[in-house]
Amino acid sequence: MPDNNNIPAASCNVQVVDAGFRSDVGCTREINEDQAAVIQPSDDQLRRTKGTLAVVADGMGGHTAGEVASRIAIDVVGQSYYASDEPPAEALAAAVIEANNAVHSAASSSSSLRGMGTTCTALAITGGTAVYAHVGDSRLYLVRSARAYQLSEDHSLVMKLVRDGILTVEEARQHPERNVILRALGRQPDVEVSSWDKPLPVSDGDRFVLCSDGLHDLVSDDEIARIASASPSHEACTNLITLACERGAPDNVSVCVLVVQNDGPDAEGSAS
Repeated sequence: MPDNNNIPAASCNVQVVDAGFRSDVGCTREINEDQAAVIQPSDDQLRRTKGTLAVVADGMGGHTAGEVASRIAIDVVGQSYYASDEPPAEALAAAVIEANNAVHSAASSSSSLRGMGTTCTALAITGGTAVYAHVGDSRLYLVRSARAYQLSEDHSLVMKLVRDGILTVEEARQHPERNVILRALGRQPDVEVSSWDKPLPVSDGDRFVLCSDGLHDLVSDDEIARIASASPSHEACTNLITLACERGAPDNVSVCVLVVQNDGPDAEGSAS
């Protein structure tokens, strides 16, 4: 896991006031197998207890199978998280496990879906803290004080080699097996979900970015920080995807941006 102790301290009772998402097919793919969503329930009590949820899922399995897997993940995570009576951290991790069960069950029931899977990166912000649950190589960043902090760990072969000291980060970017995923929803009956030991305190002005590898393969952490900080959430999503497409975007590209502040109107958001 990334060392969250290196992040500047923050603690404040904040709310999400601006949240957006966008998913794009990119420049070479015919079908978009990514899904992205931001959910902000209309029920006041549910909003207070469970807050805002953002999810990015990057499907795999070829053509429509990947799209099916990512759609199942988005739907099940959202439904399970808000239906749970557990605290946010436990509810979110359980929701991702439930999504794994649903994707695996669907893949096992149809020959046309066999072998499909998806990454899943989910973030919930409520009560001045953030919790997350993650499987795969889609990413979660916190942008604070003009710097992007990667809060998720890539469950990929090349990043394991980086952590083992065999490859550098730059070598990993160019490696022929950079898209080999070691952990994904739906590939096995059980899945190990990454999460934090305790919720992360959030602060006025924090921005969170969730994205598929179609973005972070082409756009640097510094560029993500700069672009995410420069505009409202929906515009930031568009500008990040535009930059990826200007660089060829061989993969689908998805991104969510959430901005938190002390006071302000509720952000608009819905499931994609």
